[in-house]
Amino acid sequence: MATQRIIDFLATRRPTGPCLVVDLDVVRDNYHAFEKALPESRIYYAVKANPAPEILRLLAGLGSSFDTASVAEIEMAMDAGAPAERISYGNTIKKERDIARAYELGIRLFAVDCVEEVEKVARVAPGSRVFCRVLTDGEGAEWPLSRKFGCVPAMAVDVLRHASRLGLDAYGVSFHVGSQQTDLTAWDKALGDAKAVFARLAEEGITLRMVNMGGGFPTRYLKDVPSAQAYGQAIFEALSRHFGNRLPETIIEPGRGMVGNAGVIKSEVVLISKKADNDNVRWVYLDIGKFGGLAETMDEAIRYPIVTERDGDEKSPCVLAGPTCDSADVLYEKTPYPLPLSLTIGDEVLIEGTGAYTTTYSAVAFNGFEPLRSYVI
Repeated sequence: MATQRIIDFLATRRPTGPCLVVDLDVVRDNYHAFEKALPESRIYYAVKANPAPEILRLLAGLGSSFDTASVAEIEMAMDAGAPAERISYGNTIKKERDIARAYELGIRLFAVDCVEEVEKVARVAPGSRVFCRVLTDGEGAEWPLSRKFGCVPAMAVDVLRHASRLGLDAYGVSFHVGSQQTDLTAWDKALGDAKAVFARLAEEGITLRMVNMGGGFPTRYLKDVPSAQAYGQAIFEALSRHFGNRLPETIIEPGRGMVGNAGVIKSEVVLISKKADNDNVRWVYLDIGKFGGLAETMDEAIRYPIVTERDGDEKSPCVLAGPTCDSADVLYEKTPYPLPLSLTIGDEVLIEGTGAYTTTYSAVAFNGFEPLRSYVI
């Protein structure tokens, strides 16, 4: 996953401290793979995955649309060259004044999941298109999403009916099958729920037109994952099964799948120690941890591939931890991580597959450590 361009950059620039390096060529290839896999779906890149201006400019130039979670992300996408009509305000939890600001900027597509949110949109963004998020169970995802977002399908009918009554355009439904979703069939049940909402509202004369199928497309960590083409085939078959020949407009929102494998974090071993003389498990401390950008190691959900220059040597399991004075800053302990016995203080390690959900999770200055630096090449 560390491309030759990334390896050459690190060898030439020798940046000090932990840093993320993202290869734009990989992002470009990923975009084209999604285009090919789901040619009838519009791609809305999930800006929260990695909002680096260079990434946003590249994707805007390729014709991508953008899924945003805040006014700041809307402005980032627009600064990168995306027109307002290619931006969705996809967060279901928005301040009314932020909806008003987005509307002022030209945004006309909003996510909702309750009547209270619909009423906010109706007050300050009249006539806008809204889509209602439906709950999914997230089974099969390595980073499942909780019940924080979405509502049951029966409530989605009420929400969209209310939107129509208030003069909004009841545009469609959305769902998210969970991040790093490796089950190709995960979209099938969610599309069945979407079709049920379409059918119920059609009986009332409200014609929905769009299904936002969310993200969930994975990147490769320690295990192989299906290709974009495999996901595209499975999703198209599920769409055809539930909607027949009258397929709705569709949107996908790749984030991790767009940029995850494009990035590598360079880190350094700060300390290797044991907790007792007879302890057979080493503790390896890196100069980056949960608060430096590796928040997705929470509950050891995401296990990143870690590469060292000593990988040909014998390995043994170790506990991997970050550098901060917080006992929660342990990356892998329940399932220790195999690293070379010859690994020593000062060695550099590469943490692969870290292009998504790292820089934006990095604390501002916890313990005085600077936020994760990022280079886009």
